[in-house]
Amino acid sequence: MPFARLNIPPADVSVRPSAGGYEIFDPLRGRWVELTPEEWVRQHFSAWLIASKGFPRSLMANEVGITLNGLRRRCDTIAYDRTLRPAVVVEYKAPAVNISQRVFDQIARYNMVLKARVLIVSNGLSHYCCRYTDDGYVFMSYVPDFSEVEAIQNS
Repeated sequence: MPFARLNIPPADVSVRPSAGGYEIFDPLRGRWVELTPEEWVRQHFSAWLIASKGFPRSLMANEVGITLNGLRRRCDTIAYDRTLRPAVVVEYKAPAVNISQRVFDQIARYNMVLKARVLIVSNGLSHYCCRYTDDGYVFMSYVPDFSEVEAIQNS
């Protein structure tokens, strides 16, 4: 089970062998899922948002289905505000995948439906965050904590 060391604190994850390799427990979905490099990033990043950035676990969801142009898509992680509006959309890639404009285009398309104010893209090594404003997207040099997300959401 050789997975990359990430550029976030390690999370206390539960991993078990399975017929096809390994599974990791996803506390947000409440079930075991196939352990892939992208899933490794998802579990560590979402745990970091909860433990270090103050995101309430109860306001987060993984693999959320949306309909975009008549097609079903899945967002990697959505964090909701306290009124249950999407506030943050996170898109993950495996550590070996470079973050490109194509990844930002993907999350921006999802956000046409969700209308969240903060978008985050991470491969576990590099993290990019931007804020949606009336003038478009503005990159942030850090990942905000939940209290700042709430302020952004309500501005």
